[in-house]
Amino acid sequence: MDFHFSEEEERFRGELRDFLAGRLPPDWVDRSFLLAPDAPERDELAGRLARDLGERSWLALAWPERYGGAGASYLQQAVYSEEIAYHAAPTNSAAGVQWVGPAIMRFGDEAQRERYLPAIARGEESWCTLYSEPGAGSDLAALQTRAVRDGDEWVINGQKLWAAGAGRADLGWLAARTDPSAPKHRGISTFVLPMDAPGIATRPIEDITGSRTLHEVYLENVRIPADHLVGEENRGWYQVAQTLDMERSGVGTFATGRRNVEKLVEIAKARRDLITQRPASRYELADRWIELEVGYQVAYRIPYLQEQGATPNHEASVSKLFGSELTQRIAQTGVQLLGTAGQLAPGPGAGAEAPLGGSLSRNYLAAVAATIASGTSEVQRGVIARRGLGLPR
Repeated sequence: MDFHFSEEEERFRGELRDFLAGRLPPDWVDRSFLLAPDAPERDELAGRLARDLGERSWLALAWPERYGGAGASYLQQAVYSEEIAYHAAPTNSAAGVQWVGPAIMRFGDEAQRERYLPAIARGEESWCTLYSEPGAGSDLAALQTRAVRDGDEWVINGQKLWAAGAGRADLGWLAARTDPSAPKHRGISTFVLPMDAPGIATRPIEDITGSRTLHEVYLENVRIPADHLVGEENRGWYQVAQTLDMERSGVGTFATGRRNVEKLVEIAKARRDLITQRPASRYELADRWIELEVGYQVAYRIPYLQEQGATPNHEASVSKLFGSELTQRIAQTGVQLLGTAGQLAPGPGAGAEAPLGGSLSRNYLAAVAATIASGTSEVQRGVIARRGLGLPR
């Protein structure tokens, strides 16, 4: 399959690179290695970038113009995602643009599309995803958060877990059980949840790297208007499944991986002793580069299929599985290449002996979550086996 880009796509890539060069601090790519995901500087820059990108209709490129997009191809949207990730441009718009917006476009009514999509495309409202619960992660259909109809409102009670950015999001994309007597995959519905509604409390969770971007969300008698239900009542599981495919299909994972491998190669060239003392590192870096080349082909097949009118399913799981496990291998290669120096933690005391300011150790720890978030590797292999190969459960 030929994945050459059109002149229009290459022109856009150049424009986007020029835009990022003018908006990101000169040392941003290197310095971003040292900033925690929830650092205030990162958040402030993400907000400015989202608004500037939205003014150019670039934030949601492939959306129709009437909803704030540019009517561009899915391939051009993927080029955007690649460049944003490669240049470490911070973004608070991923949930809204990549899966919430497409879900509303597909399952919502016209009033919902007009209310939410332009604001997402302009970078004016940020979203979080409220799926997982203490007893529902990989088996997401086991969720117990309840939504009960009360006149012209829904009353929501329950708890959500691992909600990225929930503490600062404007809106939440919520999956809740609306029919507890139905089989677990059939009694779920999806809602738009204003995160400032009375009865919502969030608590940050500090992860293994010290970041506090993930949150617990407590919902106690939260009332939302009836028209915040998106799609058909009790059919939300099927909407959730399709939004997860959208969440899993990005090329950004491989762009970030390429940037990280390039940094390791630069270090290996500058310090030849790292290779002479451990020749196997040459082959490990070569393997990572080969895997990245394969990963790009896998990831760009997703927008190609979308251009043909298909809905990627097991293909998205292939991309997510391969990319997340490659993220871990790249992190492991970096730590092995640099030995004890690669284990130095980031911070003011890291000193000159800590390559990349000590960020390798943080990347190594952060990579643990790559094969868990958005569906574990086991879940992805199950999807590929059932829907890709047609194997029985």
